[in-house]
Amino acid sequence: MDAIGHNNAAGDSLDRLEVSRKWIALWLYVCCALIFAMVVLGGVTRLTGSGLSMVEWNPVFGIVPPLNETEWQEVFDKYKASPEYRKVNLDMDVSGFKRIFLVEYAHRVLGRLIGIVFLLPLLFFFATRRIPPGLTPKLVAMFVLGASQGLLGWYMVKSGLVDDPHVSQYRLTAHFMLAVAIYAYMLWVAFGLWPGRPAEEPARGSLRRLAYGLIVLLFVTMTSGGFVAGLKAGKAYNTFPLMDGKLVPDGLFEMQPWYLNLFENATTVQFNHRIMAVLVFLIILDLWSMMLGMEAPRRARIAIHLLLIAILAQVALGISTLLLQVPIPLASAHQAGALSLLAITLFSAHQLRGST
Repeated sequence: MDAIGHNNAAGDSLDRLEVSRKWIALWLYVCCALIFAMVVLGGVTRLTGSGLSMVEWNPVFGIVPPLNETEWQEVFDKYKASPEYRKVNLDMDVSGFKRIFLVEYAHRVLGRLIGIVFLLPLLFFFATRRIPPGLTPKLVAMFVLGASQGLLGWYMVKSGLVDDPHVSQYRLTAHFMLAVAIYAYMLWVAFGLWPGRPAEEPARGSLRRLAYGLIVLLFVTMTSGGFVAGLKAGKAYNTFPLMDGKLVPDGLFEMQPWYLNLFENATTVQFNHRIMAVLVFLIILDLWSMMLGMEAPRRARIAIHLLLIAILAQVALGISTLLLQVPIPLASAHQAGALSLLAITLFSAHQLRGST
């Protein structure tokens, strides 16, 4: 009887652990959805020229917006002292200021909401001892990275509050890629918690290695996309596949030293982004073709089919955004497509690990 009771207790403990794993995974998926929205809204903030409208950073009381015309005028007067107003928006009135301010305000409020949605459940899971063994350091790392992202965001904004009213492309890309890294890390951890472990049958090593390589290339490609955005390089050459009538345009390495072209030359930055996007497309096509003739977990096969659909949509969005000179709806959809493509790739790679 003691053995039966012990077995029942052990079974109950495992059931509770599995329930906790699923609840934590669901919580992380919600956080990932909010980060997805945050990144897309950040892109809209940049595209609408709203990012420098709030010239102060107040993490606690900054959540309260101007509530009357007097307060709006006070905030507008602070903005009027900024380089962006003096050099770019000198003809802007309070009404126009409200439009850009509210976009940046929504971006900052969403950032605070993400912090609350992450921190409060984390404290609850910790206090009730529902966190599975080995998971606490990962969750703490997520919190630290999230807090760092807020600081990095203000550091980025400060670069545009000096004489030149433009955000540094280096800081913008760092801010963007830290958000992408947090998003990817949360997804990867959540995939390991729910809905269950990868399928039992091991995946072919070649598929697995190609999927991991694709993750790395996607990160590099998205980084190059950050520099495209920071330099507004998407408006430099609005033809495809040619740039200024050539497959390889002139002026790729006109800056000295040569490596500055990779980060500060709009021609080189856009050219590199195009090349990387083509490589991503070819690798996904190769991964999909290899998968058709190999044994792979069922969910991995479904994910790779979705991956092919996602890259076709992303290529169409990217070319359309370029040809139409970066309209805000298409540019935002292209950014959302990149995050979706990364999520599907991560899920594919996670499933291709097999049971090992």
